[in-house]
Amino acid sequence: MIATLCLGVGLVLIIEGLVWWLAPSLLDRLAEVLRDLPLPTRRQMGMLAVVSGLIFLWMAHWLGGFNLGSLAAL
Repeated sequence: MIATLCLGVGLVLIIEGLVWWLAPSLLDRLAEVLRDLPLPTRRQMGMLAVVSGLIFLWMAHWLGGFNLGSLAAL
């Protein structure tokens, strides 16, 4: 279970790091756009990200990537 958690955190850090490394000016513009969005819209975007993440976890489970029961131990 710890290995799966480390894998997930590591993948997120790699993807985030690549974005900061390859396109920092794009992130600056994105931050400006997000700052101008109303709070309810930002909350909806956060909820969409959570739901999308859950869908990806379900797909990984369905494809045999891991056992969802191991997440209950978190």
